[in-house]
Amino acid sequence: MDIDYKKLGFKCGLEIHQQLEGKKLFCSCPTINSSRESDVKFERKLRAVAGEQGQVDVAASHEMQKSRKFVYEANSEDTCLVEYDEEPPKQLNRAALETALKISLLLNATPVDEIQFMRKTVVDGSNVSGFQRTALIALDGNIETSLGTVRISTICLEEEAAQKLESKKDYVKYKLDRLGIPLIEIATDVDIKNAEHAKEAASKIGMILRSVDNVKRGLGTIRQDVNVSIEQGERVEIKGFQDLKSIPKVIDYEVNRQIFETENGKKLEKEVRKAEPNFTTSFLRPMPGSARLYPETDVSPVGIEKHYLDELKKNLPRLLSEKIGEIEKKHKLKNDLARELVDNEHFEKLIKKFSKLEPSLIANTLISIPKEIKSRLKLDPSSLVYDDFHEVLDYLHKGKVAKDVVIDLLVKKIKKEKIILEKYVPISDKDLEADIKDILEKRKGLNIGAYMGILMGKYKGSIEGKKLMQILKKLLK
Repeated sequence: MDIDYKKLGFKCGLEIHQQLEGKKLFCSCPTINSSRESDVKFERKLRAVAGEQGQVDVAASHEMQKSRKFVYEANSEDTCLVEYDEEPPKQLNRAALETALKISLLLNATPVDEIQFMRKTVVDGSNVSGFQRTALIALDGNIETSLGTVRISTICLEEEAAQKLESKKDYVKYKLDRLGIPLIEIATDVDIKNAEHAKEAASKIGMILRSVDNVKRGLGTIRQDVNVSIEQGERVEIKGFQDLKSIPKVIDYEVNRQIFETENGKKLEKEVRKAEPNFTTSFLRPMPGSARLYPETDVSPVGIEKHYLDELKKNLPRLLSEKIGEIEKKHKLKNDLARELVDNEHFEKLIKKFSKLEPSLIANTLISIPKEIKSRLKLDPSSLVYDDFHEVLDYLHKGKVAKDVVIDLLVKKIKKEKIILEKYVPISDKDLEADIKDILEKRKGLNIGAYMGILMGKYKGSIEGKKLMQILKKLLK
């Protein structure tokens, strides 16, 4: 059903978590996520401790009551004693801090004068030490959206948690390659107007993150949490979104769930829920609070000097949205295609090399045709490299093949088959017209669609369909 968000007193904010490239936050281990077999294994049991206010956090207490054992696996290629909690943290990774500060400035936020790390109690096993190190680095940012300004209340730099491999009643198994990767957390204020607006805001923040070097790309490197409430309900934090498209569906489910529960007299509690694959939500744990925080004593505070920030401001990267708009306008491409080309290292090189070819043709060869090969022909185009695209476009540029055969040639490159150009040599216009006349004489009385079918079958992409249709229409007058 349609939801009147304003009437319901809808409130919504986002938390975006993005991994950074390079070294881990408090050691020199690489952020490579090793696929090698684990050569380190150990077990732990964790317990919650009182925070700075002298109380044990309710969410930590909830996890501790499960009394589970935690089994850890790691490869020594990308982990060390810091991840195993057998050695204190090293100095803060300044490269990760600089990346996080650049992102903060692009989000119009104000960096703090001094960075002080805190320990956040986490006893679900995802941090071997029983806490996560986190620090506030900037405040009071904002982004502009179609429905107005969305304020960025806080930006933090923290350690990424371990990856869960298996969960049973009495134990949980984790892999430690991800533990300690620098993670920037961006939290918005409750300025989200509706479910689609949440998706738009998350997309805008994601674009800004991808504008900065040393930000990880790919599946699992970015996560979105959504905080949702309605006037008669309670604040719920939803975790585990698989992609941006699922955000509106899960939010709408959660709003409808709270409406149903309150209309049936149930008192709702603040809690953390999981976004399920079918766009529903399920209970995870009570909502954590400030009681889980206490000072980090092993990491020294880091001052942020004004002259350092001034230098960063002078050298901020251009936003991806600006680069996309430039490609779109310069080469007369559709926005979706320009968006996919913005990080493509081959496009501009091929444009300069093959000046006779339309940029749209080169763009489709790099982006659209590999997608078609994957979806229609069920082949994996990931093996295609720059030299493959260069070779095929070179044939096209020199007039040795027609553009309709590009997909066939790329398929041959994927299959490692030899390309025999003689099979694709375009026929001269004079010979082509004579050939079509001969077919019309021998197969009289067919409609134009039937003739096109015969011609397309005969030439199998060596002649463009548009050209065949033009000659057909001319000869059938």
